[in-house]
Amino acid sequence: MHPPRIAIPEPTSTDPAYNSRALPQYIQALHSAGATATVIPLTERPDRVARLLASVQGVLLPGSPADIDPQTYGEARIPACNPPDPARAAVDELLLQDAFNLKKPLLSICYGVQSLNVWRGGSLIQDLASQGKTAINHSPGRTISEAHSVQIVPDSRLASLVPSVPQSLGPCLTVNSSHHQALKTVGDNLRVVALSPEDGVIEAVELNSPDHFVLGIQWHPERTVTTSALSRAIFSSLVQAAATWSEQPAVLPVSSS
Repeated sequence: MHPPRIAIPEPTSTDPAYNSRALPQYIQALHSAGATATVIPLTERPDRVARLLASVQGVLLPGSPADIDPQTYGEARIPACNPPDPARAAVDELLLQDAFNLKKPLLSICYGVQSLNVWRGGSLIQDLASQGKTAINHSPGRTISEAHSVQIVPDSRLASLVPSVPQSLGPCLTVNSSHHQALKTVGDNLRVVALSPEDGVIEAVELNSPDHFVLGIQWHPERTVTTSALSRAIFSSLVQAAATWSEQPAVLPVSSS
């Protein structure tokens, strides 16, 4: 049996150094979990992206130094909001459509969960510090592996991945953190499954659907796969879902007309 293939877009079209530093961590995390990464260049034409997606069984949306264009969720951009990356946004759109149309498993990390949330009709806090979320520092630096705690909702898909802790306890864990934005209004059919208890910032969401693996994480598990059992379990759960995925298009509602 061949390892499942997971599509992952280049994190950014504007910062090659960021790609060189960040992308190998995601690829290695997938490889360690038993998958092969299919990297989607942000310069590819949509038809070429579609051909690449035809060969994958799952999708991973990584972090990025860019921010989602606030016009996408109906807001004017504030000065603290970073410039958007239209090339990344366009590829994310294609990957999200593919994942939801065919119920492919999807893991979204940092910028990726923000992209997922906005695509599902949600909105974002454009800058935590300037918009009142100052209880803790959510961007202490990529070298800080234990930045703040997160409270995981009991009986969630994410809670089931926490090693040796019953789901009913709703475990509180310490995670890394490297973001200045966060989810505000949660997108359609997404369920909040982790919060920062100090300030209420949303730290994870998942699709409210038992038969479609969709998990969005605000922190960076790819940076701690060698030290965190939960980080390893997050990637393993994506790969396991991809290994058992079969092409079954989502059922559309029947028109009453």
